[in-house]
Amino acid sequence: MLDVVLETLIDAVKILPFLFFTYLLMEYIEHKVSEKTRETIKKSGRLGPFVGSILGCVPQCGFSVSASNLYAARVISLGTLIAIFLSTSDEMIPIAIANGANISFILKVIVIKVIISMIAGFIIDYILRNKNKGQEEHIHEVCEHENCNCEEKGILKSTIKHTVNIFIFVVIVMFVLNLAVMLIGKDNLSNILMQNTIFGPMIASLIGLIPNCAASVILVELYLSDAITFGSVIAGLLSGAGIGLAVLFKVNKKLSENLKIVGIIYMIGIIFGILINFLEQFLNFKI
Repeated sequence: MLDVVLETLIDAVKILPFLFFTYLLMEYIEHKVSEKTRETIKKSGRLGPFVGSILGCVPQCGFSVSASNLYAARVISLGTLIAIFLSTSDEMIPIAIANGANISFILKVIVIKVIISMIAGFIIDYILRNKNKGQEEHIHEVCEHENCNCEEKGILKSTIKHTVNIFIFVVIVMFVLNLAVMLIGKDNLSNILMQNTIFGPMIASLIGLIPNCAASVILVELYLSDAITFGSVIAGLLSGAGIGLAVLFKVNKKLSENLKIVGIIYMIGIIFGILINFLEQFLNFKI
């Protein structure tokens, strides 16, 4: 047990500087472009899914929260909302960078998510083209409690808060994973997570629905530990919209509509996760 604790702490301390500088850059981006980004999304019209999928992949504080508010006010379309949710990766980028993941992995995940989210958004808007025309309401901004108030706190304070919060969670996740590997064994752990079955993406996509940073941290750590496949991590990162889903249920009063949105992103995650696993495992087509 002591060996697991020491290994976890050593590995976690190694990634701490990377987390800090990554979040420092992200906070700078947030302060500079967040308002412009929201305005761009609002003015994008039928190109909403295209713009949303591109901007959604940029790591910003509470971007999916803004999307939920804009959709609740019917300023953006359902397709644009779905595109943003699917494109958002929450803590994926800083966690992957901090763990020394290959840059090709990070870029590959981002590109795949952008393409899938763009296609899904346009299809949804095409089907529901005239449903929300003429509906405009006042926008009530809802702040993301764990990640917002950035402007009031300043870049440095927000960076420290993000870094500490994620560092603590990373330590917990890494400890649990290291303990599981020690007690169960890596091969048995992969079997439990159904790595090579269609249930892997189903489980991963379900994890992705956790409405905070936990989902992306767990998924990236599992993938980098070879406990889940690339298809499964894509499935989970597609469905992982961060706190945005929780805010959607708060600001959009139509419960049935919210549940349908959750179902849509969950199924999209599963479908593309299974497809990627099939291409890689059975057709030997490396993505």
